[in-house]
Amino acid sequence: MTRPVAFASGLLFALGLGLAGMTRPDNVLAFLDLAGAWDPALMLVLAGACGLYMLGAPLVLQRSRPLWAARFALPTRRDIDGRLLGGAALFGVGWGLVGLCPGPALVDLAGLGGDIVLFVAAMLAGMFLFTRVFPTSP
Repeated sequence: MTRPVAFASGLLFALGLGLAGMTRPDNVLAFLDLAGAWDPALMLVLAGACGLYMLGAPLVLQRSRPLWAARFALPTRRDIDGRLLGGAALFGVGWGLVGLCPGPALVDLAGLGGDIVLFVAAMLAGMFLFTRVFPTSP
């Protein structure tokens, strides 16, 4: 039952990204351009996502376990270290330069545009390289 639920969740997420305009790099870059032609439209997406999480997470976490899993998979570490800051900075710089992050990039991959295939290939190469440089995760 877990795979169909994961597939349906991913499909719903992809649909939401597409409807919200998060898969269009021009929209994202316009949202990030605070000093230029700022487009606040994605602020509604952000507000909706944060609002839903703030309302839903406490309700879900009141349960003893998820509906389709044996236990919740929550982070156990609470510290902020160099790897976390470096990863966040690298993610932010990449998002700001290209206007895509991994989720929308994978959704865009369905169109098989040359630029997006190159982006996803570079993203996967970076992930592979990371596992070679840092073979174990703390």
